[in-house]
Amino acid sequence: MADPSMTLHYTAPAKVWEHSLPIGNGRLGAMVYGRTTTELLQLNENSIWYGGPQNRTPRDALRYLEALRQFIRLGDSKETETLIRHAFFATPHSQRHYEPLGTLALEFGHDEAGIKNYRRNLDLENAVTNVWYDYQGSHYSRQAFASYPDNVLVIKVEASKKIEFTVRLTRVSEREYETNEFLDSLTATDGTILMHATPGGRHSNRLCCVVKVQCEEEGTVEAVGNCLIVNSCKATIVIAAQTIFRYKEPESIALSEAVKALLEPNLLRKHIENYKPLYGRCHLRLGANPVITTPTDERLVQSPDPSLVALYCNFGRYLLISCSRPGHNALPATLQGLWNPSFQPAWGSKYTININTQMNYWPANVGNLVECEDPLFDLLERMAERGKKTAEVMYGCRGWAAHHNTDIWADTDPQDRWMPATVWPLGGAWLCYHIWERYQFFGDEVFLKRLFPALKGCVQFLVDYLIEDASGRYLVTNPSLSPENSFLHEDKTQGVLCEGSTIDIQIIDAVFEAFVESVAKLQLKDELLDKVTKSRRRLPPMQIGRFGQLQEWLQDYTEVEPGHRHTSHLWALHPGNSITPSKTPSLAAAASVVLRRRAEHGGGHTGWSRAWLINLHARLGDAETSLLHLELLLKKSTLPNMLDNHPPFQIDGNFGGCAGIIEMLIQSHNGCIHLLPACPQIWREGKLNGVRARGGFEINFEWKSGKVVEPVVVMSELGRDGVLKFPDGVLVKFEGRGEHKLFSRNP
Repeated sequence: MADPSMTLHYTAPAKVWEHSLPIGNGRLGAMVYGRTTTELLQLNENSIWYGGPQNRTPRDALRYLEALRQFIRLGDSKETETLIRHAFFATPHSQRHYEPLGTLALEFGHDEAGIKNYRRNLDLENAVTNVWYDYQGSHYSRQAFASYPDNVLVIKVEASKKIEFTVRLTRVSEREYETNEFLDSLTATDGTILMHATPGGRHSNRLCCVVKVQCEEEGTVEAVGNCLIVNSCKATIVIAAQTIFRYKEPESIALSEAVKALLEPNLLRKHIENYKPLYGRCHLRLGANPVITTPTDERLVQSPDPSLVALYCNFGRYLLISCSRPGHNALPATLQGLWNPSFQPAWGSKYTININTQMNYWPANVGNLVECEDPLFDLLERMAERGKKTAEVMYGCRGWAAHHNTDIWADTDPQDRWMPATVWPLGGAWLCYHIWERYQFFGDEVFLKRLFPALKGCVQFLVDYLIEDASGRYLVTNPSLSPENSFLHEDKTQGVLCEGSTIDIQIIDAVFEAFVESVAKLQLKDELLDKVTKSRRRLPPMQIGRFGQLQEWLQDYTEVEPGHRHTSHLWALHPGNSITPSKTPSLAAAASVVLRRRAEHGGGHTGWSRAWLINLHARLGDAETSLLHLELLLKKSTLPNMLDNHPPFQIDGNFGGCAGIIEMLIQSHNGCIHLLPACPQIWREGKLNGVRARGGFEINFEWKSGKVVEPVVVMSELGRDGVLKFPDGVLVKFEGRGEHKLFSRNP
C-alpha cells in the first residue's frame, strides 16, 4: 500500500479539469484526466503568452505627480481618482496573459459502463500519475510523467493484449465542445505529429509542439490524416515543445528532444533519479501512518485527519518542483502555477505581486527547495531593468519600481484600471525581500552579491519616492494604498489612495534593513547607506486604532469591507518578522484583533487568503485557530484534485497552505529555532525531516504524545551559533559546523 502522505488516489476518471492531476518539469506540464474512452491531457509550456513586449508607461504621470500628492493629502478622493484615471493608468491597460500549449487526446473507446477495477493516482514520491483498469477481459495501465532531464512529457500505455488507439493533438480552449483551433499548422507523418502555432498579439512567442509514438513488441504506428493510429500492447508517447522565447528554431529543438527521449532506454528511471533527491530532502508525516483506502476527493469533504494535512503539505512541495525549476530562460510559477487550460484565464494567469506570486514561494526556503525559487530571481533581475523607466518616467525617481503585476516580459507599469490596486509601486520591493530571506536561510554570499544590484536599485527608488508628511516629521509614500482595500473618510465618502499605508512602511523598513545588512555582509562601502539609515529612522511607527486593532492606514479610517481577503497591514507579522509576541507584544495583540475582526466579518473566503491566515495565526502561537483555518482551507477552498480554489483555481493557496503547516511545526524568524510553536492538540504525533531554518540549519525531529522525541538532529552548514527552543520553553545553544544531537536536558 502506498504511503498515504505521498499519494493522491481516485476510483473514477476525471470528468472535468478540477478532477485531473498535474504533472510538470518546471517548464512543460499537463493535467491528466485518466479517462478510458478518450484520455485527455491538457498541455502547458510556460513561455506561451499572448503578445510580445509592450511600451505602456504613462508618459504624463510625472507632470501631474505633485498635484496628485496634494489631492491625496487633502483627502479629496474625487479629484485624486480623476487624475489617476487621466494620467497614471497605463495604455494598453493590461500586460500579457498566459495561454495553453494544446490538448492531447488518446482515443481508446473503452466505455466506462464496461470498466472494472478502475484506479488512478498521483505518486508524489516518484512524480508519476498512474491509471489501471480492466475492460472486456483485458488489463490496461498507463503512466504519465514530466521528465526534467529529458525535457519531455512521457505517457506509457500497456495492455495485456494488443489494442488499437488513436493519438490526436490540437489547440483548443478548455471547453470540450470547442471547435475553434488556435494553431497555424498540424501534420502527422512517420509516427510524429507536428503542431505550429502563434499566440495572438504582435511579437508573441511562436511555438512548436512535437508528439512522437514508439511501439514495442511488434506494434505499429500509422499516420492517417492528422492523427496517429497505434496498434500495440506497449507504446511510449513523448511530447516536446519549445518557443522562440528560448530558441530561434523551436521546431528543430523540440524534434531533437523527442527523438532523443525515445532513444533513452530508461526514461522513467532517469526521471525518478533526478526528481526524488529533490522531493526527498524534506518530508512530513502526521499521525501513526494509517492505511488509507478512502479516495482523496472523498477525504476532502470529511473532517480532515492529520495524514490528509501531511499529504496536502507534501503535495505543495511536489507542485513547486513541478512548476518552477531552474533552466535556460526559466520562468517562475504564475497565478495558476504551470497549469492553465484557458485562452482567457482569470487575471491573465500572470504574476500578481501584491501577495500571490510571493506566496507561491513561501515553501521554497523552509521546505528545502531553494533552487525552485531561482526562476523568480531571474525574472526579478529583468524587472529591475524594465522598472528603471517606470521609476523615472512616472515618479522622477532613481532605481526601479514595479506595480502589482508583471508578466513574461518583466513589465513593471500599472496593470488594469482598478483604483484599489493599480497604482501601487511597491510590488518590486516586496519581491526584493525574498532576496534577503533566501540569504538568511542559506547564507549564500555569491547569490547575495549577484542580486545586490536589484536590491540597491529598489532601495534607490524607495529613498527618492518617500516624501515628508504634513507635519514634516515622518517620511511617507504618496501615492499609496493598501492592496485592493478601501476606506471611508469622515464624511463617509469612499477612498483608496492615501499617504503611507501600513504595508508600505513595513515593507520599506524591511527592505532598508536588508540593504543595510547586505552592505555589511558583502563588506561594501556604499554611498546610499547613510541616506537609507536616516530615512529609516523617519518612517512612521505602526498605529493602534480605536478597536485595539493594528491600523491599516496612518489614519484610523473605517473599513469599507471589514472582512476583506487581504490582511496587508499584518505583513510585518508574516511574511515579515518585525511583529512578534515576545518582542512587540502590544503590536502582536493588535494584530490578533485584526484577525478576530476579519473572521467576524467573513474573512478568509478565498483560498490564498485562508492560507495567509494560517501563517499569521501560527506566528502568534495560536495553534487551534491555525488548525481551524487549515480545515476550512481543505473543506471549502480545495478542489477534488487538491488544487486550491480561489475560486477559480489559483495555486497560491496550495503554497501558502503548505508553508503554513510547516510554520505551525517550526519557526526560525525570532532569533531561535522554535519547535512546535503552534502545533494543535490533534497532531499528537508526527515526524518532520529535512526542514530548513534561518542561519543555514537543517532539522530532523519527531514528536509523540505532544512531546518532542530526543535528540533533535540539527545539521549546521554555515557553522553559525544557534539556539533551539523546545515546546516547553527550554533553550539549548549550539555552535560549529556539522551534525548536532540536541537534548532539552542532559541525557
